[in-house]
Amino acid sequence: MVIAAPKDLFSKSELDALKNYIEGGGNVFVLMTEGGETKNNTNVNYLLEQYGINVNNDCVVRTAFYKYFHPKEALIQNGILSQEVVRVANGRPKEDKVKKPTTQFLSHVLHGKEDEEDETDERGLDFVYVSGATLNVQSPSVPILGSGSLCYPRSRPLGALYQGPKGRGKLAVLGSYDVFSDEYLEKEENSKLLDFFLKFFFGNEVELEAPKSEEQETQEYSHIPDISSLAEQLKSCLQESEDLPRDFTTLFDTSLFKYDTNLVPDAVKLYGQLSVKHEGLTLIPPQFETPMLGLSPAVFPPILKELPAPNLELFDLDEEFASEKVRLAQVTNKCSNDDLAYFVSECGDILGISDKIKSKSDPKAIISYVLSQLFEFKKLNQG
Repeated sequence: MVIAAPKDLFSKSELDALKNYIEGGGNVFVLMTEGGETKNNTNVNYLLEQYGINVNNDCVVRTAFYKYFHPKEALIQNGILSQEVVRVANGRPKEDKVKKPTTQFLSHVLHGKEDEEDETDERGLDFVYVSGATLNVQSPSVPILGSGSLCYPRSRPLGALYQGPKGRGKLAVLGSYDVFSDEYLEKEENSKLLDFFLKFFFGNEVELEAPKSEEQETQEYSHIPDISSLAEQLKSCLQESEDLPRDFTTLFDTSLFKYDTNLVPDAVKLYGQLSVKHEGLTLIPPQFETPMLGLSPAVFPPILKELPAPNLELFDLDEEFASEKVRLAQVTNKCSNDDLAYFVSECGDILGISDKIKSKSDPKAIISYVLSQLFEFKKLNQG
C-alpha cells in the first residue's frame, strides 16, 4: 500500500486498520512532502509514531548551488546512512557486503587506494531530494537516508524503514514523494533508490541493522528563529537600573537647561567686584582699519528698445500721377485679344466708370454704361 502525500485527516478506525495491516504482514510505503502535517492538514504521524518515526514540519533546502536551480531541489551526495542501501541498490549479493565506512574520506584513511574500483559503492548513492521534509527516527525503526552536510537542516534523517518480527510487516517512510515522480526519477540515482524500496517490500535481500550511536551520521534537530517575522514584531527593551524613587520628578535635572532671572543678582554684584561701572548697553561705533573710498553708485539711464518703423506700401509714382490717356495706353500695350474682359475692367477703373455702376468688375455693365451715354449724347446733338 502506497500513501503519497495525504491531504486529509485519517479517522481512528482508518489508523487502526493500517496498524493491523502492518502487524498482519502487510507492506506500507508512506511518502510525504514539505511542511509535514501542518501544511498538508493530515495526522499520519499518529500512525508513524507507534513505530518510532515522525515527519517534521520543515523543508530541506540546499545551502550551495550545484546543478539544480531551485534551492528545494537538493542534490545529496553523502546521504546514505546504511551500507545495506548501496549493496542492494547495486545488486550485490549478501556475501559481498562491504563493512567499510560510507564516507570517501574515512575509506581512504583506513584502506588507502586498495579498493579504487569499488569507490563509488563505498561512497554511496547521489540522489535529488525535491520539496521534502526531514524525519525523527527512533527504535525500532532504522534511518537509511540523510540530508548530508550541504543541506539544511543538516544531517537529518530523510528516509526510514521498519520491519516486524520475523520479517512480517514492513513500513517505509520517505519525506518527499517528488523523488520518484516522472520528472526526477531518472535524475542522478533516484531510480536505484526506488529499486531498493521495491526489493525491501517484495524480497528478503535487505537486512536491517540498527546503527551504533557513534556511527550514526545524524545530529539533533536545531531550530533557527524566523528572522523576518521577528523583525516585524519590534519590542522595547529597558535596561535594568536601581530602584526608582516614589517621586519620579526627582530624576529630572532641570538646572542644566533652565532659562530664568535667578542669576541676575549675581551678575550685578560682579560689576562691583570688578570695579566696572554698571550702565546700560550702548552701541559701539565700528572702526575700520581701511576707510571706505568715496564711490558713487553705478547708475545708468535705461536703454529702451525703439519700435520698428511702420511698413509702408510701395507706390509707382509714374502710374499714380499719369494722365488718363497715358494709363489707357499702358493698359492697351499690356493686354492682348484674349484679355478683353480685363482690358474693359481696367479701362472702367481709369475712367471712373466702375464707381457709377453696381457691379464694378462686370465688363458687360461697363460697356452698357458707355453705350447708354453715347445714346444720350446723340439725342442732345439732334435737338
